[in-house]
Amino acid sequence: MIIGEIGARKGSKGVPNKNFRDMCGKPLIDWSLDQLLDSARIDAVVVSTDDPAIYEHAIAKGALDIGLRPAELATDDAPKWGVWEHALAAAEAIVGPATGFIDLDCTSPLRLAEDIDGALDLFEQGKADMVMGCAEAETNPYFNMLELGETGSLGVVKPLPGGVWARQNAPKVYIHTGMYVLKPDYIRTAKTLFDGHVIPYEMPDDRAMDIDRPLDWQIVEFLMKQRLGLDA
Repeated sequence: MIIGEIGARKGSKGVPNKNFRDMCGKPLIDWSLDQLLDSARIDAVVVSTDDPAIYEHAIAKGALDIGLRPAELATDDAPKWGVWEHALAAAEAIVGPATGFIDLDCTSPLRLAEDIDGALDLFEQGKADMVMGCAEAETNPYFNMLELGETGSLGVVKPLPGGVWARQNAPKVYIHTGMYVLKPDYIRTAKTLFDGHVIPYEMPDDRAMDIDRPLDWQIVEFLMKQRLGLDA
């Protein structure tokens, strides 16, 4: 039993109402929700939200009726882990024990169904508590990410002896891409993302963008229009 979940809070400071805003002909959340509902490998889908409109929309499309998210999980600083714990427990109360739990961030709509299958394939090898969707980061703390030191002077965030003068020579680092596949018992027993054995499922960077700012929305919308053959 694989449970798919999407978290979609009502509020958004960077892009107002982004989760339910139209993206190339349908609400942003539907680019991820439809992937879960259409996957033959996912047995049940839940949407964790404090927004009645999003909730009713999700139920009408086929998500489980788990009720609105508790108020303490709808704040700006509510941890993702608590949302997962609540969604997992509510879903299992309806459909029974799960063997896997996959969360998709609806703010990362450019992933493909093959990415979900690839992450599930990796998870089903049984070698990890969590498989995290990742892409190689463009900025690297060993090379071109900088911070101010105690003297007020800039320096590389993670300096190495002798320095790193070409990005390809720096240790590989990742960004997460808004896709997580977890063991249900890991959700129940751990407290943070990285308490257990977490491994990456690598995706190409053109499917890895997350919408946090208005500029992100413009870029993702442009890429989506290209994919759909619409006028960009």
